[in-house]
Amino acid sequence: MIDFVAIGRCPILTSIYIHVPFCRTRCGYCDFNTYAGMQHLMPAYVSALLSEISYITHMASMVTPIHTIYLGGGTPSLLSIRQVERILTEITKKFNLARDAEITMEANPGSLDLKYLRHLRIIGVNRISMGMQSSHPDDLRVLERGHDTFQVIHSIKDARKAGFENLSLDLIYGIPGQTLDRWRDTLKLVIGLAPQHLSLYSLTIEEGTPLHTLYRKGSLPLLDEDLSADMYEAAMDDLAESGYFQYEISNWAKKDKDGILLASRHNLQYWLNEPYIGIGAGAHGSWLGFRLANKSGILPYIQSMQQQSTFSIPGTPATEVLTPVNSMTQMQETMMVGLRLTEAGLSNKSFVNRFGKSMEEVFGEIIRDLAQKGLLEWVESGDTSILRLTRRGRLLGNQVFREFV
Repeated sequence: MIDFVAIGRCPILTSIYIHVPFCRTRCGYCDFNTYAGMQHLMPAYVSALLSEISYITHMASMVTPIHTIYLGGGTPSLLSIRQVERILTEITKKFNLARDAEITMEANPGSLDLKYLRHLRIIGVNRISMGMQSSHPDDLRVLERGHDTFQVIHSIKDARKAGFENLSLDLIYGIPGQTLDRWRDTLKLVIGLAPQHLSLYSLTIEEGTPLHTLYRKGSLPLLDEDLSADMYEAAMDDLAESGYFQYEISNWAKKDKDGILLASRHNLQYWLNEPYIGIGAGAHGSWLGFRLANKSGILPYIQSMQQQSTFSIPGTPATEVLTPVNSMTQMQETMMVGLRLTEAGLSNKSFVNRFGKSMEEVFGEIIRDLAQKGLLEWVESGDTSILRLTRRGRLLGNQVFREFV
């Protein structure tokens, strides 16, 4: 079983997510809150971020120590070093930041160079997450990615020269036209690059994206769900043989020299349904018993922070949605996200300590039904029982999760 305390996970801590919605171009499959060609607004956007941080820290007595910061996007690596430094300095000044905090920046391989990476390490960024997606040019062309495999290799080498010892790569499978052999070639190359962490996602074609338009016109082959399942199983086998541990349904990690699993501490915050603060356009948060969502557009976000309009605690002037979360919803969400942890699963003891009821008391009928279908299993671990996905359940995870909503 995974000992999350041993990898630095502490349930009383809070995380910060900062959304940077700028991109040079939008990828064909992307439906995230991102915008191309608006880099001229980055200085005003950073000022708005600093203002929002200040608003949140007015409630500092209600904010527990911060143990992870994640700059996501978009392409956060489009920010200048000075802009990143201003953001991290403000957080360090205003929050109780853990000494060993994990600070991650997402980056596109084509937006990095050695000088930039060295400066990132100097100002405190200690983890890089790069969107590689595939090693094959045909796959990258379908996804409309603006980099090639050589840039990925070069960026990884530069990151290591700069002193980064925790690198993560994102990969996508189930791409139209992708074969199982081509997917395994990508895995083979990635295993050779030896990043500490991997995130693997099955392609979903979302409405409103350029890829969906092509798909609807018949310009792309149909997605083969059976082939995608074969690719996922191949990844489970190939990565396990290469020393990667699957700790979450879409995530694998290696251990460091001290034997500590280099799981994403920030993403564990989500999967354990613990509090996190979202800062920036369209950012979501969950803390003090509320779900929060900010205005999504870059200009509306900037303007709301400049105008300092009225707001309700724990929101800020940029908050568009502020919803209280009751106990039942908390329990449902804890089941839904916690079952993503493939090995650790959900501890019945921890569930009782948190909610005063066992999982079986609340969801007994659902659990028994899913267990009979071979999707969930109970495992004894120390003084508690663990509920987790079976191997088959990992393939049908969404079918399991929606049962608890």
